[in-house]
Amino acid sequence: MREIEGVSAQSFANRLAIDIDTYQSYESGEADIPVSFLYEAANKLKVDLTTLLTGQQPKLHIYSLVKEGQGLDVERSKQYKYKNLAYNFFGKKAEPFLVTVDAASNNATVNLNTHPGQEMNYILQGTIELTIGESVLVLNKGDTVYYNSAYPHGMRAIGDEAAQFLAIII
Repeated sequence: MREIEGVSAQSFANRLAIDIDTYQSYESGEADIPVSFLYEAANKLKVDLTTLLTGQQPKLHIYSLVKEGQGLDVERSKQYKYKNLAYNFFGKKAEPFLVTVDAASNNATVNLNTHPGQEMNYILQGTIELTIGESVLVLNKGDTVYYNSAYPHGMRAIGDEAAQFLAIII
């Protein structure tokens, strides 16, 4: 899409406020791409995230129904597995994801990322350690956190089971 728009890699990296080496590692597939980066890139390109991920424009205008276990898989990070839960709805005001964090992430370093806007996470199962800026929160099933996603944030599962949560990026 960047090339279709006639934008150089350096110019696009500058628009996204990341260094060119990081950008090129994303574009070449050498590095995992954070969903927050994809969301921001889609906004800069003025397309829906679904269009960026699939090459197809969302078509639904009244409602979008996603049955259990369905959704658009977005696997851009080894630590997290995302399912976009409204991928085919046109003109979304928010991006809802079902996120699974493997129990193996217990020993992983928390990779922090930022993106414009706000985010809400509702824990469905397991326990999450969430870092937001200088704060470290422990969230259990049923807990909800809402935060300014411009602050560096990231999470990992704690315990023996995978954690799962509903993330809404606004």
